[in-house]
Amino acid sequence: MEPGLTVRPIGYVRNGSRVKFDARHQPLEGADERHVLELEPGHEMAVRDLEGFTRIWLVWWFHKNKGWRPLVLPPRGPARRRGVFATRSPHRPNPIGLTPVTLLGVEPGRLWLGPCDLVDGTPVLDIKPYIPSYDAFPGESSGWMGEVEAGMAGPPAFRVGFEAQALEQAEWLASVWGIDFRPRVVELLGRDPRPHRTRRIQARGEGCWTLGCGPWRAVFGVGAGEVRVTGLEAGYPRRFLEDLGRRSVPDREAQLAFLERWPASGVDGGR
Repeated sequence: MEPGLTVRPIGYVRNGSRVKFDARHQPLEGADERHVLELEPGHEMAVRDLEGFTRIWLVWWFHKNKGWRPLVLPPRGPARRRGVFATRSPHRPNPIGLTPVTLLGVEPGRLWLGPCDLVDGTPVLDIKPYIPSYDAFPGESSGWMGEVEAGMAGPPAFRVGFEAQALEQAEWLASVWGIDFRPRVVELLGRDPRPHRTRRIQARGEGCWTLGCGPWRAVFGVGAGEVRVTGLEAGYPRRFLEDLGRRSVPDREAQLAFLERWPASGVDGGR
C-alpha cells in the first residue's frame, strides 16, 4: 500500500464567508445565494458539457480543521457523542467533504453555484455531475439523523428577539462593516439554546449565556419559550486585536471599532 496520496485542488470557493460560523452545516435550498468556484488554470476544457446539469457534487477539503476524533459531538440533536463515520463532522481521518450544489452557470475559468455550505477559500478537489437516477435514494433510512430531522421539521421551539442595545450593535455592524450574523443567531437559538460545545453555547452566569458567532459573541437570556439577545461582544481581547503580529485575527478592524463604540463589550471587558 502506498504510504500517502497526493491531491491538488482544481479550484477554490469564493463567497465572502470568512469563518466557519458564516457557513451553514448544510446548504439551505431555495436561499438567494450565489457562490463562485474559481478554477485553477488548465481545467478549462474539463468543465465542457456541464451546461445542462442543474446540480453537481463538489468533493472538497476541510482546510480549517486539524486532526480528527473517532467520537464527535454533532451540532444538531442532543449533546451525545457519535462515531465520526456516522456524522458529517469535519474532524475526519481524511478531512474530505462532499456537497451537492445547484449549478447556476458555467463561464471560462469559473462556475456559478447556488446555496453552499463552504467557507471562502475552500479547496475543491473534484467535480462530478449529480444524476438523480443514480444519486437519489429518498426511501432509505438515515439512522439517528432521521430522529433529529423529524424533531426539527416543526417550527422553532423558541422565539428569538433582540433587545435595544443588541439591535443597535447588530445594525451598526451590518451597515458600517457588512457583518450580519443575526439570521444564524435566530436559527441556532430558536431551535435549542442549551449549552453545547459544538454549537459554541456556554453558560456565563445565573440566567446568562453566550453564543460564539465566529469572532463575535451574542449574549442572551432564556425565558418561557423566548430567547432575548441582550448584547453583542467582540470575541477577541483588545490586546490581541492591537498585536499586529497576530495576522490571522478575523474582523480585526471591525472589532477594534466596536470596542471604541462599546468599550465594555469584549471578552475581557474591553481590555
